[in-house]
This record gives sequence, structure tokens and C-alpha cells, in this order.
Amino acid sequence: MSTSEDPEIVIIGCGVSGIAAAHRLVEAGYRHVRILEATGRSGGRIKTAALGNTITEIGAAYIHGPSEKNPLFCLARDYGLLPPEALNPENQAVDVDEDPPLVPNWFSSSGHQTYAESMEPAEELFREILDNASKFQNPQNTSWKSLGHFMRTKVHSAGRWKDEDETTRQLLLSAFSTMLKFECCGSATHSMDDIDLAGFSMFESLRGVDCTLPRFVNTEGGLSPVTVECENGERIAADHVIVTVPLGYLKKHHSTLFHPPLPAHKLKSIKTLGFGTCDKIFVEFESPWWDADCDIIYLVWEDEATVSDQVSDVSKSWIRKLVTFTVHKPSENHVLCGWICGHEAEYMETLPEEKVRESITKLVRTFTGNGTITPKRILCSRWFTDPWTYGSYCHPAIGCTAEDLKNMMEPLPSQETLSQPLQVLFAGEATHPYFYSTVHGAILTGWREADRLISHY
Repeated sequence: MSTSEDPEIVIIGCGVSGIAAAHRLVEAGYRHVRILEATGRSGGRIKTAALGNTITEIGAAYIHGPSEKNPLFCLARDYGLLPPEALNPENQAVDVDEDPPLVPNWFSSSGHQTYAESMEPAEELFREILDNASKFQNPQNTSWKSLGHFMRTKVHSAGRWKDEDETTRQLLLSAFSTMLKFECCGSATHSMDDIDLAGFSMFESLRGVDCTLPRFVNTEGGLSPVTVECENGERIAADHVIVTVPLGYLKKHHSTLFHPPLPAHKLKSIKTLGFGTCDKIFVEFESPWWDADCDIIYLVWEDEATVSDQVSDVSKSWIRKLVTFTVHKPSENHVLCGWICGHEAEYMETLPEEKVRESITKLVRTFTGNGTITPKRILCSRWFTDPWTYGSYCHPAIGCTAEDLKNMMEPLPSQETLSQPLQVLFAGEATHPYFYSTVHGAILTGWREADRLISHY
């Protein structure tokens, strides 16, 4: 181990957590800091791409909770990257719980647009039940098997809409299903049945109305206790290695990535913590078929009789999981971003782009009743088949507890009494105890591990 205060430090992964750690260390005066990246591209799951003349973010796109407590917001502000409304103190003080006020359009599978006001009861009940779930603390002696079970039970026991006619009541329940499917995207999960009810309450949101950054085109392309071996055979000796690879990659490759193997308790937590897929399908049209002030489009399948967030046959009905489009800004480009997750997203990734485009065309024509609408072009993200991620971000799967997130961030070797501590450290969104799945959580974990080394020396 280096006796000087300038050790050899290697960071695995040039995503935002790796960059944050490296920047922190260099700012503190450490000179021997090196980042290794497998893809030849920095940014990790922050990834920019072009759809015609439109710049899109096919990975992370939002600053959730733009306030002084959000390090991503502070960085964007300091570099002059934010629009004026995001800097408004009132905007930063609003507590929207990552659910910004968006103007909705609702379309039904019978082929017509539905008045947004008539769908408000479904939205209100959904937000009410989800808010109650986020406050659930006691995992013991509960009859609810999962977050999905809790939500379905509550919607049926709420007693709402009993005075409505059967057609209206069924439409509102179908709208509830639409919102349940979209909520799966927020957790990158196949179904809310896969989310632990008590674990769901571990996540913390920040105040402020979500915002995005301006869109730019990305033009980039010995005696030490740890040895990093690269694919080309190069071996790098280091005093410390900070591992920032996605949880999906850890799940698949932990047995070959580390020697000796990771300790049993850390392996258990890697397996217990969920990691799923949320994909985006950007669709460009010649002209809009949505209202001029619309921010988000909901699609309601009227023939789905029960409240559910899954489809009966993924290979035949995967497109039914895509129930939400957000309007891409600037709106004059006529681009929508469709959201899809779970096994349906994974299946979508196996299809050629033309097949996806055909399905999107049929979907839009069904819900608008306009048989002439044809997308100009589409662009799909494919995070599940990306060999460096195997998914999008983590979620508290059934059985996940705060102890698992604590194990994820624990450095190795575990015993602080050893003569060579902090050999391997872990950062990334899946290692934050309550900001997991977010960019700001990833930044904070990079700083955390850098500070751990700075404090050690």
C-alpha cells in the first residue's frame, strides 16, 4: 500500500458516478486517478442520440427535484445549462413527488379522444393510493404481498364510482390500469407485483418540478493490493478500485468480475435488489394529432376488464404495455416519446425497427380513429440487450430491505482492521440508500466513495 497520500486509484466505469468520483479526487489533489470504460463513450446510462433533426435522450433525461439538495441541479445551474423557469425559487419549493403537473390528453381504444376532466377521478385515486403506499413502513404481519397487490386491493375497496353507470366505471378502472402500467416505467419493473411494499417507502424524492437540460449533440467518443485486468490483457496495479458498473452487469458477471469472489452477504443483496428495463420509443410525425398544450398522452384499453399492469401474451400483445407518450420539446418537431418496460420492453428489443414501427402505427391509428397517421421515423432504446447494462435501473424487489442497500455500498475487504483497507469500493445509483435509480443518487455515491478515500488518507 502506498505510504504517500497520492495512491493509485482506478475507477471502473465512466458513467456519472465514476466521473463524479474522479472529479472529486482530482479536485482534492490526487494525481494518479484513472477511469476505465468498456464502451468508448462517457456518460453510461446518460446517452444522447439523434432522430432526424431532433436530439433525444434515450437514457436519463430528467432532473428530478431541481432544488439546492440535488447535486445534478447545482451542477447544471453552475454551468448555465438550465432554463429560467427551473431557476425560479417557487419552482424549486414545490413538492410534486416526482410527478410534475403535465397537461394530459386521453385517448381510448374505441378510437376517440376522451375529455381529460372525466379521467380526473382515476388520476386522483391512483395518486392517493400510491401516496399511501409510499408511507407504508411496517413490513410485518401484512396481508399485502407486494405494492401491486396493495394498489389493486385499495382500488376495489375504495368504494369510488359505485354510483356511476357501468360504462363510466369500467372506463375509470381501465384508466387506473393505464396509470399502473406507466408507473412500472418509473421503477423499471415488469409489474408492481415485483415491488416490495415496505421497500417502496425507502425511496425519497426531492422538492421541485422536474426539468430537462438543453439538448446538445454528444461528439465524444506490483505491490499494490488490487490488480485490474483489461480485455486487451493490460494489467493495472492499484491501491484502490472504485467499481461503478450497473447492477444488471454485476448480477450477470460478478462471478468472473471479481477474484476472490464477493462475500456471501454482498452477493445476496446483489441478487435481491431488483434491476429492470424501461425503454423509450421516440416517434416523429408530419403533424401533431394531440392538442397544442398537451404534455402527456394516456391510452386506455377499454377491453381490459380487470385492473392489471401486465398483458396476457407478450409476443402478441407487447404493444399494450405502451400506454403513455410524453411530448418531446420543442413541440414543433412533432416528436413523441413512448414509454415501455418489463418483459414487453425486452421483447420489443428483439424486433427489427420496421416491426416496431408497424406496431406503433397500428396503435396510434386505433386510438385516434385516424387510419392515415403514419410515423416518419422512430428511434428505440435497447437497454436490456446492451451488454454493459442488461437493463435500466434498480428497484426494491420483493424481500429487499435497507440492509441490502447498505451491503451494496460496503467497501471490501469488510474488516477495517486489515492493513490494506478500502481495496474495492462501490458506487452507482444502486448503491444509494434512498436516491437509488436516479442520476443525482449516482453522483452522490461517486462523491461518497471519493470522500471515503480522502478521509482515509
